[in-house]
Amino acid sequence: MRIAALVAVSLLAGGLVGGCSHAGGGQSAQSPTSQPAGTSATTSPPPTGTSAGKPPAPSAAPGAGAPISDVITWIEAGHPANPGLYHAATRDGGTTQLGSDFALTASAGKVSCMTDAKHTAGALACLVQLTSPPPRPDTAYGGWQGGWVDYDGTNLQVGSSRADPGPFVYGNGPDLANGDSLSFGDYRCRADQAGLFCVNYAHQSAVRFAGAGVQPFGCLRSVPPPDGVGIAFSC
Repeated sequence: MRIAALVAVSLLAGGLVGGCSHAGGGQSAQSPTSQPAGTSATTSPPPTGTSAGKPPAPSAAPGAGAPISDVITWIEAGHPANPGLYHAATRDGGTTQLGSDFALTASAGKVSCMTDAKHTAGALACLVQLTSPPPRPDTAYGGWQGGWVDYDGTNLQVGSSRADPGPFVYGNGPDLANGDSLSFGDYRCRADQAGLFCVNYAHQSAVRFAGAGVQPFGCLRSVPPPDGVGIAFSC
């Protein structure tokens, strides 16, 4: 009888231990902090940089017929230059401060541009060493400057009769290095080995000034030139 009782007690104890072990394993499987295999508790961050905004600007300068939006994007991709460095012009070693006006040189000195707010409001005047400047028209009087370019956003004129050097009497502005851009007034210009590209934001037009030629963009279209002008474009 004593042996039978001991066996019964042993069997009962074994059943209790087994039941406790089973209950403990079930609690572990239901842990609220566990993660399914192969998953992560973190989420991917939202895209940043150009992938979430504008597409990157092309490295090559815009060609003839490029949309004005592409021209603007390319110009704005240039490294911003310090505008404070471009308020002076130099001639024969002497420097003249231009006040609020701007002066810059690009393309190894082949392009020189200036503003003259006192006489031409918001227009940009440039002297370009053109390989093939427009010939002097019959309507021109006085000195003929085939590489003189006037640009105010709605009008672009190449070649002009000039009795005086205009703002260039003070010389030329500092060099704008290739890849740099300069913002002033309604304009932003970027220098490149292909020339100086300038956009007029107010009228959504742009121009390339280069020895190879003056190229219009945006709303500028060829029109009959006025008297004393070689080639003209207008919006």
